[in-house]
Amino acid sequence: MTREDSYEVRVVRPSWVRASLLLGAGLAVVWSLWTVPPARLDARLVRDVVVFIAAPSLLAFAYGRGLGWRVDRRTLRNTVALAAFVVPFYVVGSSLPTIRAYYPMWETGTALAAFLPHAVAQFVVAAAAETYYRGLLCVGVREMGFKSVFISPVVYALHHVHKPPVELLLAAPTDVLFGAVDYRSESVLPSVVAHGIGLALLDWLVLHPPLVPTATVMRALSWLPIPL
Repeated sequence: MTREDSYEVRVVRPSWVRASLLLGAGLAVVWSLWTVPPARLDARLVRDVVVFIAAPSLLAFAYGRGLGWRVDRRTLRNTVALAAFVVPFYVVGSSLPTIRAYYPMWETGTALAAFLPHAVAQFVVAAAAETYYRGLLCVGVREMGFKSVFISPVVYALHHVHKPPVELLLAAPTDVLFGAVDYRSESVLPSVVAHGIGLALLDWLVLHPPLVPTATVMRALSWLPIPL
């Protein structure tokens, strides 16, 4: 009669913070490798919703956690303040030659029948990005403290390497600003609204003559060591 030893195998689930950071790193790679036709906004929409919304949401559901989708008075106040702060940057930026040459990223027109669906699709793209950058990698892991604001700027900047130099220069600081506001708000709503409105506004401005003369902006920013 033989006696067999039995072993109990215990699977230790990683903590929420560790799981979020691991998934965040993996999704950054997936997003980079999942190429979509540059001119296809619908393809970009599918990729971003799957990678930046669906995957983090599944993890959050499995852990019974949230990704910062909440609304209260403080959140609304911070949303209005952040949007008001960034709008002038989009107005000034829309006068720069490199920005006007790059945007709109997807074909659209000034007719409302064409522009409004385009703007809505862009808003969803912005919401997806903020759910990942500011939700999964900031508000979602806010128990790490304020340092959680500095997790995503490097990834955010890397995902913007193909953008105009001035936008790349501002990518990391913008990420920190958006993250700080969302962290204080315990919500991604401020960055979603600021990002979504900003994208639509920038396209609309680029499709029209500059509100601020290009020569004026070029003179004011001539000290920057990058192409404008």
